Amino acid sequence: MNFMEQLPLPAPIHYELILQLLEKQTMGAVNNNQNLRHEVSQLIITLRKAAAQQKRLEEICQASSFAVDHRWSINHQSGKTVTPD
Repeated sequence: MNFMEQLPLPAPIHYELILQLLEKQTMGAVNNNQNLRHEVSQLIITLRKAAAQQKRLEEICQASSFAVDHRWSINHQSGKTVTPD
């Protein structure tokens, strides 16, 4: 069996959850304030770019035999939960 190094990255669902919150709730809350709407829109754009950049990074890892280890929390490591010291 070939050993593949693993790159810890956030699970994609993290981006989706934040984007849904911003798009469905935050944007609605700032509906009447153009400056706040612009800032929230910029944040949404930035998060979409980050998600796309992570996807590209994952594709590069796959092509380089470098496994991706999607993390669900900062205490999650290779399928097990790690408790802080």
